[in-house]
Amino acid sequence: MTMAERIDHVLRDRLHALQLEIIDDSRKHAGHAGAASGGHYTVTVVSPDFAGKSALERHRMVYAALGDLMQRGIHALALTTRAPGEAR
Repeated sequence: MTMAERIDHVLRDRLHALQLEIIDDSRKHAGHAGAASGGHYTVTVVSPDFAGKSALERHRMVYAALGDLMQRGIHALALTTRAPGEAR
């Protein structure tokens, strides 16, 4: 299973994600000092769990859900988080 597939599985399971877009940007960061410790990903998550939460709270929820993947396998995340019905 790729890291993007793991991210997808975890966010669908733990945050009840209705929509996910995961882009592996790791190749753009080849040679970057931190790239050896994990990949770089751009992630868009739409979850009902985000309703009424601030952007900071939403990002913390994503980091908590990903847990140990943040320590091994993911070096950087660019996040877009929305509740259902929020404008794109």
